[in-house]
Amino acid sequence: MFMEYMTLNDGQRIPLLGFGTYKATAATGVESVREALRQGYRLLDTAAKYENEEQIGEGIRLSGLSRKDIIVTTKLWREDLGYAQTKQAFDRSLKKLGLQYVDIYLIHWPANAKNYSNWRQANADAWRAMEELQAEGKIKSIGVSNFWPEHLDALLQTARVLPALNQIEFHPGYWQPEVVAYCQKRGIAIESWSPLARGKVFGHPVLEGLAQKHGKSVSQLCLRWVIQHGVSVIPKTTSPERMAENLDIFNFSLTDEEMRQIDHLPEMGFSGELPNNWPDRV
Repeated sequence: MFMEYMTLNDGQRIPLLGFGTYKATAATGVESVREALRQGYRLLDTAAKYENEEQIGEGIRLSGLSRKDIIVTTKLWREDLGYAQTKQAFDRSLKKLGLQYVDIYLIHWPANAKNYSNWRQANADAWRAMEELQAEGKIKSIGVSNFWPEHLDALLQTARVLPALNQIEFHPGYWQPEVVAYCQKRGIAIESWSPLARGKVFGHPVLEGLAQKHGKSVSQLCLRWVIQHGVSVIPKTTSPERMAENLDIFNFSLTDEEMRQIDHLPEMGFSGELPNNWPDRV
C-alpha cells in the first residue's frame, strides 16, 4: 500500500492519511482499529473526550504490529486545562491506552474568555505541562486543535516549543484558509477533522462531477483535495470497505483549476463549533 508522509517541525514523520476514531466505542472501536491497522493505516486519532482510549489501545495490541510502527494521537479535553490538570489528564489517557508514550498530544480546544477568567494563562499552563512531558519522553510531538491565530499568538508568547500540529475543521465548504496560512507560514502542520463536511459533500453537483471525471468517489475526491493542500487528514469509519476506499487516493491528482473550484464552494457542513464560543454553537 502506498502512503504519502509529512515531516513535522520537530522531525517526526507522520502519514498524510490517518484513521479517526470519534464515536468508535466498545467492541466496534477495538475491531475497527484492528482492521484499520490490518489494511495499512499507521496514524490513529483519539481523544479523552471520545471515551474510547481503552478500545484504541486494545486494537493496537490485537493488531500484532510493533508499537514503533504506529503513530497514536490523543487530546487534552478543554475542561482539564491548567498545569496540574494537564499532567493528571495525560496520565489517565496513557493508562487507558496502555502505552508507554503517546506520539502526538494535542490541546483539544483552547480556553476562552467565556469559560476562563484568564484564558491565556490556562492555555500557557497546559502547554508548559506538555513541554515537560515531551522532555520526559512521554510525548513525541505536542500540538493544538481548533486554535485560531489569536490563541496561537498568545501561546507563543510563553511557549518554549512551537506547536507541531493544529488539528482543525477543514473540508469543502469550510476550510479556514486564514488559519491554514498562519500556521503553514510558521511551520505548524495542519490536520483536517470532519473532511467530508458531516456528509454534506455527497450529492453536491460540483463534487459529483469532478469525482466522476476522475473515476473516484466523492469521499476520495475530498480526501485528495485535503492532502493536496499539504494537510493531513483523519477520516473516520467503521466499515472495512470505506477504510479501503479512503486509502485509495494516492493514484490520482487534482489540477490547480479543480482545486480552486473546490476551494471556492459556498459554506456547507460547518459544525457550528467555534473556539471562542464553546460550549455553545453558532
